[in-house]
Amino acid sequence: MEKLTHQEETIMLHVWQLEECVVKDIVNGLEDPKPPYTTVASIVRNLEQKGYLNSKKYGNVWVYSPKIVEDDYKKAFMSGVVKSYFENSYKELVSFFVKEEVISPEELQEIMKMIEERKS
Repeated sequence: MEKLTHQEETIMLHVWQLEECVVKDIVNGLEDPKPPYTTVASIVRNLEQKGYLNSKKYGNVWVYSPKIVEDDYKKAFMSGVVKSYFENSYKELVSFFVKEEVISPEELQEIMKMIEERKS
């Protein structure tokens, strides 16, 4: 699965949320200042070529839907981040967030509880 650019990820987040849409739906969902319609249409075509989107033509309107499940992309992306930046160790990832004080002690306890529950 090919890593997406920031712009492509932004578009995919909207497509995943909408489930089925036309380019105008995506543009309308973007924050101001909105990119031009043609820019979004170009990104959508790239996502289709990369295998992230399905398309169907109804009359002269193209309707797009996700071909890749959002959770599958998240898993692949996070695996790449952990491998590239944390020596392929999720422990190092969690440790980083603890040191940066991004994860509170309470959240860490919740994570530990989730791990323990999965073991049983």
